[in-house]
Parts: sequence; structure tokens; C-alpha cells
Amino acid sequence: MLDVHRLAVLRSVVETGSIQAAAAHLGYTPSAISQHIAALQRETGTLLLERHGRGVRPTEEGRLLASHARGIQRRIAEAETALSDLRAGKSRRLTVRYFATAGAVLIPPIVAEFDRRFPEVRLELRLGKGLTGEPADAEIMVMDDAVQVPAGLRAVPLLDDPFVAVLPSGHPLAAEETVELGALSGEKWVDNEWPTTLCRETIIEACGAAGFTPDFVVEAHDYATAAAFVATGLGVTVVPRLALGLLPATAVACVPITRPTPVRSIFVVVKEPLGDRPALSAFVDLLRDVAAAHSGP
Repeated sequence: MLDVHRLAVLRSVVETGSIQAAAAHLGYTPSAISQHIAALQRETGTLLLERHGRGVRPTEEGRLLASHARGIQRRIAEAETALSDLRAGKSRRLTVRYFATAGAVLIPPIVAEFDRRFPEVRLELRLGKGLTGEPADAEIMVMDDAVQVPAGLRAVPLLDDPFVAVLPSGHPLAAEETVELGALSGEKWVDNEWPTTLCRETIIEACGAAGFTPDFVVEAHDYATAAAFVATGLGVTVVPRLALGLLPATAVACVPITRPTPVRSIFVVVKEPLGDRPALSAFVDLLRDVAAAHSGP
């Protein structure tokens, strides 16, 4: 059986890039680090580090083992946290997965109230990975009719979130009350969902309905970066209305889109049944209340 402590030493060497740096981080001497690595190589029967210039670098086997060591340490940390919760009387937890905009806008307003109602429940928030990711009690996600909800789960609608055009402040359409999507057909576009996502596909389909394909000249993967590019005049972009409050105070104008209006549908997917899980049921109710406040014109 591999020694967990030696695996941690290997991971430190791989991630810091040298035996000396790992020694400094772990509080060991470089000689002690070398001894741990030598012992681990004997245990595995393979070379884990090799000489590279004046230092070392991991072999393919070393990188593989260090990657597994990262997962093992995470599991140990989770076990220690769970044990600590049990000792403190916090025997229950609620794990919620979310995507970035929901995490910033929908969840923070309800955390204090949830903690007040359920002080014994540990609320764990994790970035979502879709329906096939690690198990969670609830996941806030964007869905369309093509998404299949597995048995034992239920999709609860939260809100329909329309997209808004983000234009340079000096753009001819910046002062309009609305802008038809087709009016942006001749513009250069700043992509904000790269690589492709369901939200990006929603935009592409809406543009197709308006008779054109966006001419993306800049790739970004978040709304704030895209808005910053727009402010410099590099192009236009569209973002969900829910994200407007997250944009930096840059020189841009945000104008509602019509004919057609791209819309993303946000749901919270929960484990069934909700009735016998009061903490989860309350979290969903609080979430729906906040979502309703963002559903108006």
C-alpha cells in the first residue's frame, strides 16, 4: 500500500517544481524530501523524478501519481471536515452546485436566512459540472428541452433570463430603447462563452433566426472581460440580463434585444422527494423568491 504522506511529498515536489521548494513549503530538509521520494520509488518500482538541468522534473509516472495524490488529499480533507462536523453536532450538509452568474446573483441573498433557519446544516457551494458531475442535493443550471433529467431528479424552473446587447457608449444604437438582433448583423462580435456552452448556442440560434451568423473577432469566456473589450470599441456582445450587475463600470451601453429576444432558462435540479427534506425544500423556496425578484421587466 502506498504511503499517503510520501504521496503528499511527491505532489509538493511536482507542483513547486523542485525538491528545495517542496522542502521549504513542508518544513523538511531537502535530504528528507529526497529520502521520501526514494522510498516511494521503491514502493512503486518506477522512476518518479528525473534529473533536468540543475533540478528535477516528474516522469510520466510521477505526474500520474501526483495527480492521484491531489485527489487523495482532497478526500482526506473532506473526511476530516465531516468528522469535525459530527463532533460539533453538525451532522447534516446540503451540497449545491451552481454556475458563475447564479453564484454571484441568486445565492448570496439567501445564505444568511438559510443559516438562520437551519444552523445545524452545513451549506456547501460547488461550481456545477452538469447532471453527470459529482452528486449534489441541488444544482442551478441552464437547461433547454434537449436536456434529459435523470430518474430521481426534478427540474424546478427559476426564471427566464433574456439577453441584452452590450454596445460601446458611442455606438449609433446605444441610445435606443431596444435594438433588433438583426441590426447587429454587420457588427464585429466579442464572444463571451468560449468554449461553446448552451448559452452560446442560444445566441447562435437566435442570430440564425434573424438571418445571420455572428462575426466573432474576440474570444472571451466571461462577461466582464467581454464588456471590457466592447468598451474599447473592438465589437459588440450580448449578455444575460441577470449578469448586468456584474459588469465593470466601463464605457458601454446595455440595450434590450428584440426580434428575436434570445432567452436562457434557469432551473434548479433537485433530488426527489423534496417533502421529507426540509432544508433542501427551504433552500429551493428561498431561491425561487430571489429569482422572482429578477424576473420583472
